[in-house]
Amino acid sequence: MKAVQISEPFKIGTVELEKPSCSEGEVLLKICYCGFCGSDLNSFRGGNAMAKMPLIPGHEIGAVIEQTGKLVPDSLKPGMVVTVNPYTNCGKCASCRGRRYNACEHNETLGVQRDGAMREYICLPWEKVIPAEGISVRDCALIEPMSVGFHAVARAGVSDNEFVMVIGCGMVGLGAVVRAALRGARVIAVDIDDCKLELAKRLGAEFGINSSSEDVQQRVREITDGLMADVVIEAVGNKVTYVLAVDCVAFTGRIACIGYAKTEVSFNTGLFVKKEIDIRGSRNALPEDFRSVIRYISSGKCPVEELISAVVRPEQTQEAMDNWMKDPGKVFRILVSFLD
Repeated sequence: MKAVQISEPFKIGTVELEKPSCSEGEVLLKICYCGFCGSDLNSFRGGNAMAKMPLIPGHEIGAVIEQTGKLVPDSLKPGMVVTVNPYTNCGKCASCRGRRYNACEHNETLGVQRDGAMREYICLPWEKVIPAEGISVRDCALIEPMSVGFHAVARAGVSDNEFVMVIGCGMVGLGAVVRAALRGARVIAVDIDDCKLELAKRLGAEFGINSSSEDVQQRVREITDGLMADVVIEAVGNKVTYVLAVDCVAFTGRIACIGYAKTEVSFNTGLFVKKEIDIRGSRNALPEDFRSVIRYISSGKCPVEELISAVVRPEQTQEAMDNWMKDPGKVFRILVSFLD
């Protein structure tokens, strides 16, 4: 079978692997579409410390069940359109004991710490397979990244009538915009790209701020009548945006951090105390976040065509990654199709 592999920094292409066979508790999936995400771009650049080369990327999955093992429940049947929860959990660490499996200390995400799903077939434990009724197999590849944004909103405890500022309007940030708006919050989207800000508004943001041309703090102050944002969700992973989150959050507000800053970040820690802010990490997603995204996409309200920047064949991945690297801010998702 065909698979996509990053063999070394800046080099990606196809390799041939044996088609797997599933054990009693596994499901054999025919991968139809698999998305590239930001961590895949970092791996391609050689900047992902968690990735070991050579690596098969991919954890944003649209697939069809090909075969099920003997111990797989009848709720999963051949022919079903599904997506995948791509994270592992050990069941023994503090996170798992607290049933927060998404933050398992020993997690290995598909395509990051272990080989991923950018291949024609993959076998996975049945518990990780999520049916996606009412969604096309292509659009299933959008579920996982949006679920990460959905989870951040849940972590922040967003409620109606709160001002929620989302910094970064990529796929994950847009997921946060959607779920915050669905919860009745007044969403302030922040990005450096006007096109992304316009899309964020169509997805439920009430306000858009271009941080490259506007004074973000001043605009937030004006929007909130001086109170600042009740919740800030950081979905970029940059020392500037981390500091901006602390500056823009209201007194007794909450910050949910999704992005990994690549360098150390210096804070005015006096603001932590004076504002009595809650700073919460948000990692991956839980099954209920996946289900919420599935309900949202199946409602027909999600502009999926605008979220898919390109669909390429496995043989075109080198060109696709080279182009993405030249202008990363203009790409939402690149999907790799394994359909004939």
